[in-house]
Amino acid sequence: MVNLSHYDPQRPDFEGMRREGIVGVIHEATYPPSTVDERYATRQAQAVRAGLLWGAYHFANGTDPVRQADFFVDTVARRWRGSPAPASHPGVLLVLDFEDNRHYPGGSMRVDQAVAFIQRIRQRTGKSPGLYASENRIKKLLAGPTVTQAQRDVLRSCWLWIANYHYTPRATAPWSHWTLWQYTGDGVCDLPGSTHPTGICNVRPSERNIFRGSPGAAKAFWANHAWRPAR
Repeated sequence: MVNLSHYDPQRPDFEGMRREGIVGVIHEATYPPSTVDERYATRQAQAVRAGLLWGAYHFANGTDPVRQADFFVDTVARRWRGSPAPASHPGVLLVLDFEDNRHYPGGSMRVDQAVAFIQRIRQRTGKSPGLYASENRIKKLLAGPTVTQAQRDVLRSCWLWIANYHYTPRATAPWSHWTLWQYTGDGVCDLPGSTHPTGICNVRPSERNIFRGSPGAAKAFWANHAWRPAR
């Protein structure tokens, strides 16, 4: 898996990615304050034409989480309706980017806000989004005494996308395991290059990820968890 955003200036070779074994792409769709990633729609069209699975993430901040969720869902739906995806495509895998916000205005999203965002996504789409965060942030925020069991239950209803550029993630509570592991970003990776490459095709460095399972399992996961907006 590869994740991309407007910070990646290259024109990704999605056909080449597929030939090199990439199964899916997760792209930033929206970010604070209320901005659509200008590269999202074009890359979505190119990736689905190349036969790749597609996902979208929202980079969160500390403002109204329901408004953020609505803006994200509306953006993804509008862009999907204009895409060339075939009827057999499972749709868009949705993700809340719950990392520490040092890029955009509005501060970082709190746990209670993440819960409200997730609940709104589920209400609008019938799907629980994935939750992306670094292993350190998960340990710092979600294992603390201020997080309630009810909040943990909502978070655990999401699948976990975890970032650790140094070693295989271990601290995943309240999840039993991670589903997607981002092992490199911006070329940073302490793992062996022979097994954990930091580039793909013409995107170097790239943000690369490992799915917990085979390529066939990844496709089945998408089929079960992706949202297909109505045309």
